[in-house]
Amino acid sequence: MSDIIQLLPDAIANQIAAGEVVQRPASALKELMENAIDAGASQVQVLVKEAGKMLIQVIDNGKGMSMTDARMSFERHATSKIRTSADLFAIRTFGFRGEALASIAAVAQVEMKTREKGAELGTLIQIEGSEVKKQEPVSCQEGTSIAVKNLFFNVPARRNFLKSNPVEMRHLVDEFQRVALAYPEIGFSFIQNDMELFNLQPGKLSQRIVGLFGKNYQGQLVACKEETPHLNVRGYVGKPENSKKTRGEQFFFVNNRFIKSNYLHHAVANAYEGLMPSDMHPFYVLFLEIDPSHIDINVHPTKTEIKFDDERTVYAVIRSAVKQALGAHNVVPALDFSLDVNFTENWKYDSGKRQEVKLENTLVPDDIAKEKSYKSFQNPTFKKQSVSGWERLFEGGSGLSEISQETARKEDKDFLTFTSKASEELSRPTLEFSKPEESTGTTFQVELNYIIAQMSTGLLIIDQQVAHERILYERYSKQLSQASGASQQCLFPPHVQLAPADFALVMDIKDELHSLGFVLVEFGKDTLLIQGVPADVQVTNEKALFEGLLEQYKHFKSELSLDKRENLARSLAKKSAIKRGTKLSTAEMETIVAQLFSCQNPNYGLSGNKTFVKLDLQKIQTFFNR
Repeated sequence: MSDIIQLLPDAIANQIAAGEVVQRPASALKELMENAIDAGASQVQVLVKEAGKMLIQVIDNGKGMSMTDARMSFERHATSKIRTSADLFAIRTFGFRGEALASIAAVAQVEMKTREKGAELGTLIQIEGSEVKKQEPVSCQEGTSIAVKNLFFNVPARRNFLKSNPVEMRHLVDEFQRVALAYPEIGFSFIQNDMELFNLQPGKLSQRIVGLFGKNYQGQLVACKEETPHLNVRGYVGKPENSKKTRGEQFFFVNNRFIKSNYLHHAVANAYEGLMPSDMHPFYVLFLEIDPSHIDINVHPTKTEIKFDDERTVYAVIRSAVKQALGAHNVVPALDFSLDVNFTENWKYDSGKRQEVKLENTLVPDDIAKEKSYKSFQNPTFKKQSVSGWERLFEGGSGLSEISQETARKEDKDFLTFTSKASEELSRPTLEFSKPEESTGTTFQVELNYIIAQMSTGLLIIDQQVAHERILYERYSKQLSQASGASQQCLFPPHVQLAPADFALVMDIKDELHSLGFVLVEFGKDTLLIQGVPADVQVTNEKALFEGLLEQYKHFKSELSLDKRENLARSLAKKSAIKRGTKLSTAEMETIVAQLFSCQNPNYGLSGNKTFVKLDLQKIQTFFNR
């Protein structure tokens, strides 16, 4: 039998390695920017075309490379960062594996120009698919310029897996932000398709945060600092009232290296306990300084995962540091709520339950509670419609026990005919409603959360928010599929300035937003003008509606695997549905009931929980031992 095991050619081995190191354009950008930092650059410029698919170029003014080093940098496992295995546990540089440039060159057309400081000439190297096409002296500026062109040109299958330009652009911006945050003392610029997105001057961390995320962050930053023999923590956390539903603006850096850690995120969230709802996420940028011998970063090629030899201590220090920062800056519950300007409705007052929230044995005074209560429900969704026959849902007279089950079942057919002409085609439960003796049904609210409707065979209890979300979700899904959403023009169109990543996201779903009724116009860099909103949404603040919709969309995107239309329909339904604690008129309650049972799936809400429960008369009688 002949031998069948053989060494792979370098080109194939590099392509295999590229599958882990270079997953998308953002992966290549991350590696190139980190190399520029390791080279001691004080200025880093990023140029991108077609979301990195056509070009990713990183230019730095670092120390540059000699001709030999430039050629060796494209060999696998060639690195200047480590020499012995012991060096793996004393790493303070970004790179050390020696795989990045070799992997990138295996799946792209790469051109490098580099010149050492003091050298007369630099070096030009051109590589395509691991094959060196040109190497020669060249006149160039000090430092290094690496251009990655036509990523995955020789791996069509990988290129086909890339997402749309706005999606890939969002990932590029995310990677840029992480590196730029880690080194505020270095100047960065980012140019996409000849348009400058960022121009960040060297400065303090707080200035870098504002430069990346916008001026809105100036007033919400709380300094955080803690020094221990084992670990030092520094950075900024956001005030509780500025927390969001989505995770994404949470940054941990260990020895200036960005990492992801759910365990450490829990430590921060635990420090905010009682200050914000459990489903909200605070903003934070925290830097951990620790002896490299106590961590292991050689876990994954992307190096965003890390292992600590004592995770519990790290957890406790972070939690303590954040708690101390929040307390020192007066954003914890105070004795006199009316004088504390840091409080908002997030934790002052639970509007959904219409009750005072007890924090540190302190109650919210009535005047603040009134301020935060919901306004009367006035949604144009509940305009008068042709809902004749809805009263058959309810029982207006007495003597329910005398109505036979046979009569109730007979009259169910009349009710279902009213509910929907297409009821035979819909799959939903058989509802045991009967025609009342009188046409005046009984409908009322309990705790401003539930609608109680009287039936011939008992009571129907409906969760008003969950039911309305179901109604709106099916309506918006239909509008998206038919592109039929009507729009109401804004009298004074507001403008919304977004983070670059959010702006790219909006551009990706712009057509779907238009189908819902939003009219958006680009209004300068990362800014949109809202000229119209969906006609069936009652809104007094178009900007707040749009920003809330975007946050909800990002939340669902991170938590669920949904397509754009499904996600948008769910997000707008969640955002515009009536909330618990909203007082409804009898007509509004009756309309909700009628519209709910006209839905294709009236049984369950968007989260899978029930929209209604039915309490049979027989069950009620058992409560009284009858």
